[in-house]
Amino acid sequence: MSGSLVIQTSFLGDVILTTPLIAELARRGAVDVLVTPTGAAALANNPDIRTVIRYDKRGTYGSALGLWQTIREIRGRRPYQAAYLAQGSFRSGAIAMMTGAKERIGFASSTGRFLYTIQLPYRPERHHAERLWSLSMSECADPPTRDQIRPRLYPSDEERSRIDMLLRQSEGSDEPFVALAPGSAWGTKRWPYFPALAKRLADDYRIAIIGSKTDVTLAAEIVEGLAPDRVINGVGLPLLASAELIGRARTIVTNDSAPQHLASAMGTPTLTIFGPTVPEFGFGPLAERHVVAGHESLSCRPCSRHGPQRCPLGHWRCMRELTPEYVSSLLTEVLNPPVPV
Repeated sequence: MSGSLVIQTSFLGDVILTTPLIAELARRGAVDVLVTPTGAAALANNPDIRTVIRYDKRGTYGSALGLWQTIREIRGRRPYQAAYLAQGSFRSGAIAMMTGAKERIGFASSTGRFLYTIQLPYRPERHHAERLWSLSMSECADPPTRDQIRPRLYPSDEERSRIDMLLRQSEGSDEPFVALAPGSAWGTKRWPYFPALAKRLADDYRIAIIGSKTDVTLAAEIVEGLAPDRVINGVGLPLLASAELIGRARTIVTNDSAPQHLASAMGTPTLTIFGPTVPEFGFGPLAERHVVAGHESLSCRPCSRHGPQRCPLGHWRCMRELTPEYVSSLLTEVLNPPVPV
């Protein structure tokens, strides 16, 4: 059985949104996945994957020699019936072609499309999880159910134990908590009022701060305004441990960044703050309960698909004018959904 190869070497959020495609393919046979080291951390323990193949496109193994070594490794494993291009660069297309996969399936809009044997339409109106899932389906397939495009992550027993310990170490360990994720790789996507929001919430909830090691300064600004017994500092946790912590939160408030997708995978009610970007690009929250905050009246928005490091017009109104009071009012909707009648 040759199985399928999924190639996804893009951002962490994209990797998480590829898991519905992986789950669909796993129903038909074995699936291997080529990802970056960060992506490999997100896919650990995933029962739908036979082998995770690491490819460091930015480091040593991103060189021409490293690329060839990766291809040799893949070809030495087994032949593939099909390669699915969840990331559409020329390099990804070349990898797929050189693995010897009989079919190479990707979007007709991709840079590497001329290397594909099957080009499928890119549907901008759909969520990206559904777009990726559709690579495995024919044009006449029924629309997916919510479960079919639900992202999936699988924290291990060790990661669950680590969060057990973190919560036991904090005072009021039985109190509910709200997770805040203030970071983003893109400067204009970082909402500046997380410290003020944390102060508003701290009377009723403990505050868990989610982020990578690069978010230490942002976390410190939040911690500074809170009593020590109101803070659970999860900054710098391993990826799936962060997912486990998010999974235990009453809700999460996050920028348009990876923690939003972690929350979608863990089923945590989500409030996502969109500044220069918009959920219509297809990267909004997928948790069953979710709300988005955005400055709907700005003609300059959206200004970028990813969010520039600096506002092109210099005013950054898309974030500055989303007040803590406004976001807090939306959070009430997430925490206290209306009761069906």
